Amino acid sequence: MSELDGVFYKEIVEQGLREFPNECCGVIAAEKGVPVKVFPMKNADASPVTYRLDGREQLKVFDEMDEQGWELWAIYHSHTHSEAYPSETDRRLAFYPEARYMLLSLTDREDPVFRSFLIRDGEVEEEELVIT
Repeated sequence: MSELDGVFYKEIVEQGLREFPNECCGVIAAEKGVPVKVFPMKNADASPVTYRLDGREQLKVFDEMDEQGWELWAIYHSHTHSEAYPSETDRRLAFYPEARYMLLSLTDREDPVFRSFLIRDGEVEEEELVIT
């Protein structure tokens, strides 16, 4: 089970709605396993069906996380017209087995669904996500 502060959840939903119809993306940093900051990032694909973290921006964010002593807690992105479940592409591109992959479904923009998964060697395991 993992917990995410409601303020961070709201920030991610607002980003998803703002960038709709394209997918939004970003990372969540943690200190000692507790999320401390959301880094909304640019979707380099600028696409409603795929996302890609911008390489230069990702380097900057990871440098800041290193400087603060934070770890990568989660990588998140939105699905604008499908359920909050990792697609075949999401599974193939899950390069950080230590991080959780969080998906925000905006199929119903009035009632977004946010779920968390561990993806290791292409295998998907959902973990309970509690918004506090």
